[in-house]
Amino acid sequence: MSDMIEVKTADLTGPALDWVVAKVEGVAVVTDPNSPNSRQMVEDAEAINGWYCFSPSTDWSQAGPLIEKNKIGFGPVRDWWVAHPNRHNEPTDWLRAEAPLVAICRAIVADKLGEVVSIPAELAELIP
Repeated sequence: MSDMIEVKTADLTGPALDWVVAKVEGVAVVTDPNSPNSRQMVEDAEAINGWYCFSPSTDWSQAGPLIEKNKIGFGPVRDWWVAHPNRHNEPTDWLRAEAPLVAICRAIVADKLGEVVSIPAELAELIP
């Protein structure tokens, strides 16, 4: 992963979103070259085969602690889910998505890195 490109935080999904969340949270991930969707893998001696998939945008057990740690508020609004960081007495950006965990992960990234982020080009190819 060498070539980086800029994308809007609001457009991040799937492995690209999980990769940025890992970077923001200081989780050392390795992209699994054998996976057709470039899943982010974390080494863990207690996991099956010593590895587990880091995917907070689809796994509540991984996103839950991040919601609490980053104080992310979220809920349904019409046909979308929205999420925002809790900034006491400061303006807050609302991030939206069709799935709650995607909105939550986007809010975490936006809070830490802003509205535009750099990601590896090969992960950008996976964003629909």
